[in-house]
Amino acid sequence: MTFIIGAACVDLKDRACVQECPVDCIYEGERKLYINPDECIDCGACEPVCPVEAIISDRELSDDFDPHLTDSATFFQTVLPGRTEPIGAPGGARQTGPIAADTDLVRSLPDRTPNT
Repeated sequence: MTFIIGAACVDLKDRACVQECPVDCIYEGERKLYINPDECIDCGACEPVCPVEAIISDRELSDDFDPHLTDSATFFQTVLPGRTEPIGAPGGARQTGPIAADTDLVRSLPDRTPNT
């Protein structure tokens, strides 16, 4: 079991969840954060701190989150644009730092960058 980050995170990336995660399994893509399903311990610490309610347990998926279940696995298990190998499960997001790539699903979503 794991938690999923949905579309509400795209272009917002608040990162409060990253600070709460005790196992450092939340990775930063170019437009969205992703929870590594192989590293998540299903503790749920990330869910209540998300200010845009972008995180949900995979046991409580709704139509809005359903595509992001597969998408999360895709982020870690496939070769993303600009990379030569999958991210896999490197044992923590701090080791990899931000990853300048996203999945096809996230890249296809409209820009939601707040006007500054």
